[in-house]
Amino acid sequence: MDTTVICELHLRLILSSESSLPVRASLRYDTADPYAVRTVFYDGAKETVEWVFARELLTAGLHLPAGIGDVQVWPCRSRGLDVVCIALTSEEGEALLHAPARVLEAFLKRTDAIVPPGTEHRHLSFDQELSRFLTES
Repeated sequence: MDTTVICELHLRLILSSESSLPVRASLRYDTADPYAVRTVFYDGAKETVEWVFARELLTAGLHLPAGIGDVQVWPCRSRGLDVVCIALTSEEGEALLHAPARVLEAFLKRTDAIVPPGTEHRHLSFDQELSRFLTES
């Protein structure tokens, strides 16, 4: 039986030390893909951008700098609030986002309740993964 955890939240897209924009996002964790958190960013129009993060990376980034390459996550304070900085890099450009640490931590605790860290492999179906791989290839 698949279980899904969804969290709607508001992030800040950091443009400069004095300027930022609100960004609505949706986090989705599904036991069918127990290592990943899918995130959809909404730009205010009808456009969306989707990124997939390792759940372990987001969890580590709550407490210390984590990640290399395209995604880096670290804790910080902004305007007196605890936030998690998420730096994204792609061929299209770079973005720095601030996520409310409390909201992200609560979401990750909910995912841990349905799939405790270290038990993700128990939720994978080799046949389903092979079928999905062959379909996407």
